[in-house]
Amino acid sequence: MENMEKTAKTEDPLSYEERNLSGSESIVMKTIWDAGEDISVPDLMTALKVKYAKDYARTTVQTFLLKLAGKGFVRVYRKGKLSYVHALKDEADYKAKLLREEMDFWYRGNPAELVAGLFHAGEMTEEDKEQIRRALDGLDD
Repeated sequence: MENMEKTAKTEDPLSYEERNLSGSESIVMKTIWDAGEDISVPDLMTALKVKYAKDYARTTVQTFLLKLAGKGFVRVYRKGKLSYVHALKDEADYKAKLLREEMDFWYRGNPAELVAGLFHAGEMTEEDKEQIRRALDGLDD
């Protein structure tokens, strides 16, 4: 049994960098992306507290950053007395990857079913629906 567990872990088809982020890592990464530029760790901590009511200890944030760096999402560097975080992965690329995975899993890879699911969820305004229709019509151009 012990050998099987080791084998299963080493034969994982997804490399460590391709794995999705945890919920907390996603919040940290979203905050970094929202900054629009490199962000200092103290500013990151403040933004997490203000935007998401996450009052993480500095060591907790450092642990998240270490994991994000290990997954290839960020690079942390020092500038003077402060540490700064630089996003290495693009937010749009990551969101597209997540959407593709959800579409493949929940909608059998069918984009039409995904869009129908958005409409069916019933949380869209008529304006939202019209924007989607215009976006779809724009794909024909």
